[in-house]
Amino acid sequence: MTIPDVMELTLDEKASLTSGASFWYTKPVERVGVPAIMVTDGPHGLRKQREGGDHLGIGDSVPATCFPPAVGLGSSWDVDLVHRVGEALGTETAIENVAVLLGPGINIKRSPLCGRNFEYFSEDPIVSGALGAAIVKGIQSKGVGTSLKHFAANNQENDRMRSSSDVDPRPLREIYLRGFQRVVEDAQPWTVMCAYNRINGVYASEDPWLLTRVLRDEWGFKGLVMSDWGAVNERVPGLAAGMDLEMPSSGGVTDAQIVAAVQDGSLDESVLDVAAGRVLDLVGKAQAGAGSIAGPLDVDAHHALAREAAGRSIVLLKNDAPDSVAALRQAQGPVQAQGPVEAQGPVEAQGPVEAQGPVLPLAKEANVAVIGEFAEKPRFQGAGSSMISPTRVDTALDEIRALSTGEVTYARGFSNALEVSPEESTALRDEAVAAASGADVVVVFLGLPARLESEGYDRDDIDLPVEQLALLDAVLAVNPNAVVVLSNGGVVALPFADRVPAILEGWLLGQAGGGAIADVLFGDVNPSAKLTETIPLRLEDSPAFLDFPGEFSHVRYGEGLFVGYRWYDARRLEVAFPFGHGLSYTTFSYGDAAASVREDGDIEVRVAVTNTGDRAGREVVQVYTSLPGGAVQRPDRELKAFASVQLEAGETREVVVPVRRKDLAYWDVRADRWVVEGGEYVVEVAASSRDIRSRVTVEVAGDEFALPLSRTSSLGEVMRHPVAGPVVQAAIAQMMGGMEGAAAIMPEGVDFTKMMESFPIGRVGMFAGGEGGGVSPEMIDGLIAMGNAGRQ
Repeated sequence: MTIPDVMELTLDEKASLTSGASFWYTKPVERVGVPAIMVTDGPHGLRKQREGGDHLGIGDSVPATCFPPAVGLGSSWDVDLVHRVGEALGTETAIENVAVLLGPGINIKRSPLCGRNFEYFSEDPIVSGALGAAIVKGIQSKGVGTSLKHFAANNQENDRMRSSSDVDPRPLREIYLRGFQRVVEDAQPWTVMCAYNRINGVYASEDPWLLTRVLRDEWGFKGLVMSDWGAVNERVPGLAAGMDLEMPSSGGVTDAQIVAAVQDGSLDESVLDVAAGRVLDLVGKAQAGAGSIAGPLDVDAHHALAREAAGRSIVLLKNDAPDSVAALRQAQGPVQAQGPVEAQGPVEAQGPVEAQGPVLPLAKEANVAVIGEFAEKPRFQGAGSSMISPTRVDTALDEIRALSTGEVTYARGFSNALEVSPEESTALRDEAVAAASGADVVVVFLGLPARLESEGYDRDDIDLPVEQLALLDAVLAVNPNAVVVLSNGGVVALPFADRVPAILEGWLLGQAGGGAIADVLFGDVNPSAKLTETIPLRLEDSPAFLDFPGEFSHVRYGEGLFVGYRWYDARRLEVAFPFGHGLSYTTFSYGDAAASVREDGDIEVRVAVTNTGDRAGREVVQVYTSLPGGAVQRPDRELKAFASVQLEAGETREVVVPVRRKDLAYWDVRADRWVVEGGEYVVEVAASSRDIRSRVTVEVAGDEFALPLSRTSSLGEVMRHPVAGPVVQAAIAQMMGGMEGAAAIMPEGVDFTKMMESFPIGRVGMFAGGEGGGVSPEMIDGLIAMGNAGRQ
């Protein structure tokens, strides 16, 4: 089908293309053969509403594979795996004749309280950008589009339709926009979805700086910008700003506003032509890909991929021997596990199977008590617009029973119901204690009920329900040989971390999560996931604690650049588990790293990694950089690259991790541009942000960059100017000679030259005056002109 040129359309037809026909469809233009296309929710599964479903589109939808949401999948740190999941999502989208899957979401996890954190990958923009680009490429390889969201600085649900994210330029660029930039430049999503919120007072849906200057002019985005559902504030200013498609339907109201604006001259018709043309381009792409993949869906194959992805999403936070926990707690205080703690001699068993070494993996012949409602009623996805109707759901209880050859008992332990009587809670707890007391090992499933975290509102705290914590205390009192499995979309406080031998962070794992948990518990899958967000000891320690969620529809991003691990490291705060942390059933050693600058300016980091254990495993190699003594404030270390490597037992492999030069750049607020500062960078190769395995330095040439000189330029800036410095040094030295009298009265040891570094050059004359030594404004202007002319 040939899509007509926009100039073949009438004014009314062009305006009609810029808003939806219904909740999920764009408008057709039947006169010239332009069909409607369907877009629908993702991002971790296809949520296609059935015909005749509810008005809001949150009701019945066709069955689709529910893959792990980004909170889980991101913990894999595996670009190839994420790409394969994207391909599967693209296949399901194409089979259902949907043109655009609305995702991925790559907003930064600024606060652990954000109710939608389960949809986002990380607190770090490099992780978010790399994994976001991978899933976009995977989905779009199947002839369907994506919608990168929520653009931008959408980091809370509270007052999300009005709230202004008030962010300084450096953190806005370096933290909150950097991931979006990477996805746009590397993957070119078909569409970008603007957020509900305002940014520094301007609605994202009508911000020409955001939607045109940054997104299109700087990043080269070639696709269409659509609104989040109901995110449009004023349609005509939004269209002029670069917001092409309003979703859902406005019932023709905003179409008429656009037509009227063109007719009265307040909106140039060429602006409408551009927006309508982008909609036509999107329809053309959708038509080109339509019918390329025929059904039916291979449900079993996609469920198997969902199980693989879920197994790769589970983070082994801790894995100690049961008798080592009390000793560690007594000697060290709260445990921050960096690796399995070796048992000191044999461990006294709680049943017929003797425990040797770390609790996990479980022996398949062990008698296991499974406790906690999540084991039989899994929470596998978040609440809100991303809820998928899964093709099937595995429960951990069934899958544990399927893999175990020992006795498996089950006790519900607690109820996730909104109201539970004290008598029922006591009875459930007593039943769990009885089951635990007779087992070799106890697997306790804890987590957050769906009502505590959802799209549309934020969490009040990071605590697990008190009933669950009381249950765990009671179980540990009769059987300390316990494993805690967590189900949660955002981080939770772990006050029991020093009392439980093993903890699995299960996040939300999608429809096959139950099987994946069983695979990891029994060692059929060796855990390899690592945290993409820090788990703090207390909510009060988190970076945004004092500035979240704001007041009177404004939220000040007062922590600046220091988001996530950047904050905890800079303030030397103790954490429960650091960013990048995750254990394995094997161990890895790192050799000495080497780093060199390639011809293209990127840094190539090489390090030998050895699997020193007795089973195959996967390690995530993380590369952090810093620039001691740099010109601008920087975190202690920042993640710049990573690689996932699979190693057989005893295998050594050299891992090559490229660090992109552009990722070393900071945003210079004076010049409003990216700048790579030259100097000796420290490159750290690590297993987590607090487990540095090797450190090396590399000299990086800086960008040729200098601000124009003016009378307000300091003497220090003039002297450091790459071109003007050599030109004016002699003259500055002569000026300084006229200040010898002032320098002479300084106390001994005071560096007068250093004192004057910040002095504006335009005011030098008042110190360099006197007979024969006068410096006139004209002389200063001449020096400035010489320097600026030499810079051009």
